[in-house]
Amino acid sequence: MSSYLLLGIIVWLYIISVLKRAHLSAYYFIAGSVGLFFILIALGNPYWVWFMTHLVINGVATLGDLTHWCRVFTKYGIVYIGNSVNPVTMSIDYECSGIIETTAFIGLLAFFPTYSRQEKNFYLIVGIVWIYLANVMRLMLVVSLVYFGGAGWYFMAHTLLGRLFFYVLVIVLYYNVFTYSQLSQSLYTNFKRHFSRGKQS
Repeated sequence: MSSYLLLGIIVWLYIISVLKRAHLSAYYFIAGSVGLFFILIALGNPYWVWFMTHLVINGVATLGDLTHWCRVFTKYGIVYIGNSVNPVTMSIDYECSGIIETTAFIGLLAFFPTYSRQEKNFYLIVGIVWIYLANVMRLMLVVSLVYFGGAGWYFMAHTLLGRLFFYVLVIVLYYNVFTYSQLSQSLYTNFKRHFSRGKQS
């Protein structure tokens, strides 16, 4: 850990402690969420980024083996999409890891005032899994469009359609968690009910 990062963490902790004591809830939420986001990004490079990237690579590799639409070289993060016209090679890197969306979600959830600690832990797991699956599905959408449509689809699939698909799913997650919608509330309530039954039995 660099001295600049350590100093930044100390300053951040001081700022949020002052805001909390002053009961400035909105500023506490903003400063806490934004600060934690940047801290997690700094701490996550390179190990957490490497882990997330390879998790996505292995997810695509598993679906690629099932569908036979692509071959994935997991060691190098390379996806080879074969088609009858012109094969395409796609690289899975930092941008495809989902680290930015995941850390943003963690930062917002950590300082979101509505939930209890148990609820936050529940939505943390749900959110991380959701973003991961959305990311894998995004890349498989790119693979499928290139596999069936040819290399000409790559730019449209990767730059526009894939990203639109991914961010729509992320927005759905954010909306349902941070507006405390009926869907998220019932999801947690059902989980808690089943978990309590499991402990009693």
